[in-house]
Amino acid sequence: QVQLVESGGGLVQAGGSLTLSCTGSGRTISGRTFSNYDMGWFRQAPGKEREFVAAITWNGTPKNYAETVKGRFTISRDNAKNTGYLQMNSLRPEDTAVYYCAAGSAMLSTLERRYDYWGQGTQVTVSS
Repeated sequence: QVQLVESGGGLVQAGGSLTLSCTGSGRTISGRTFSNYDMGWFRQAPGKEREFVAAITWNGTPKNYAETVKGRFTISRDNAKNTGYLQMNSLRPEDTAVYYCAAGSAMLSTLERRYDYWGQGTQVTVSS
């Protein structure tokens, strides 16, 4: 089983930046670890459904972004550290949400069902 833990959330003013981290641990019965899976970031704002933010393949390229974050957010990963990242710049109040990382053989999919493993989420709050 692969476990994911997010960190780096917090309170930031509009226009500010935050970097979220997602650290994977454990392995599946077949021996696969976080570094063998594609990774995605999703977010859920209060009263809204969870939505896709960004995705990256297991080897770091290519990447996929939601239109709402393209040009402001950057997804990356360091497989040697079993960690993925979401660099968020020019944050807006509408970016306020709980951010989740996920892993799976998703091939940059925007669909939640393509991801098998999920973290518990980290809160990002952007004040105006």
